[in-house]
Amino acid sequence: MTETAKVPQKPHQTGFFGNLVFNIIIPVLVMSYLSSDEYLGPMYSVVVALAFPFCFGLYDLKKTKKVNGFSILGIISVLLTGGISLMKLPAEYMAIKEATIPGVIGLAVLVTQFTKKPLVKMLILNDQIINWDKLNASLDEKSANLTFNKKVAVSSYIVASSFFLSASLNYMLAKWILVSEPGTTAYTEELGRMTALSYPIIVIPSMILLITALIYLFKQISNCTGEPIESFLNQ
Repeated sequence: MTETAKVPQKPHQTGFFGNLVFNIIIPVLVMSYLSSDEYLGPMYSVVVALAFPFCFGLYDLKKTKKVNGFSILGIISVLLTGGISLMKLPAEYMAIKEATIPGVIGLAVLVTQFTKKPLVKMLILNDQIINWDKLNASLDEKSANLTFNKKVAVSSYIVASSFFLSASLNYMLAKWILVSEPGTTAYTEELGRMTALSYPIIVIPSMILLITALIYLFKQISNCTGEPIESFLNQ
């Protein structure tokens, strides 16, 4: 009696819509419209607002069934935001926190470039996009591994610059928006406004650089192997 072959399950991927709703839309609405004393108040509105991205991050970790450094950083970021807000620390602390997270990722991209597993490969050339077995075989056949690794290094600098840009924009955005006394309704509303503006002001410029790095690497894969990039893309 033959056994039925098991079809490998694709790893769980969190949808863009879910990320947008739980990490941006709901927190912004809670902090913008429920932070007055007649509703939740400035402190409880922060707790409720940050509970959504925090729980969503834990849910994503449970579904992926593996510890992801970026998910952990996201959860830490939420906890720091809540802690700084509840302790009523000066806005400068929030600005530093906002800049630190992407700054740490940018440094990690640069440091891991000198290891066997550059972080840039996980960010933009992970195995969900690229068939690495086929690509490595083609690079070995063309003796192009050294050349390709140099191109990966260039892309690492582009990706790292995107995170450093994000860190700078994060800091400036926080300094520009958070002007009220911490612990007040006005401050909580400003925190919600900062969260809402982070996507168009911070994410879009950073994504442009990330896409630039991806296009650059796709072109270099074709140049190094002599084959079209479609040959190495996972369907």
